[in-house]
Amino acid sequence: MSSHGTFHCNERVTRNVEGVKAFYRDTIGWTFDSMPTPDGRTYWVAIMDGKPVAGIYPIDTPEFDGVPEGWMSYLSVDDVDARAAKAVKAGARLMRPIFDAPDVGRIAILTEPGGAGIGWITPVAMP
Repeated sequence: MSSHGTFHCNERVTRNVEGVKAFYRDTIGWTFDSMPTPDGRTYWVAIMDGKPVAGIYPIDTPEFDGVPEGWMSYLSVDDVDARAAKAVKAGARLMRPIFDAPDVGRIAILTEPGGAGIGWITPVAMP
């Protein structure tokens, strides 16, 4: 598990999951495992040398209108709720309510005061 304040993972958000998967499969050599999400979507875990290296999340529904495609990085934090409250006081904005991703962790998606998007995650403990 990554430690507080370090990058935990990177996620590609896209309206064209199959195109992104093909691009990284053909150019980097990633393979993919699917994983259901609580909102009924399929999340794709990119695998390299038997290890997860990134994720792909579809944003092809109306609630994501206006969200640009790109990469989202996630920082590990010790307490996502407390840290997000501090971030909001410091001028950040929660892009959506803090949520739990089963078997992954508790996640906040923020916009920094300067406008950059960032995810903060308190990962679940690994067995």
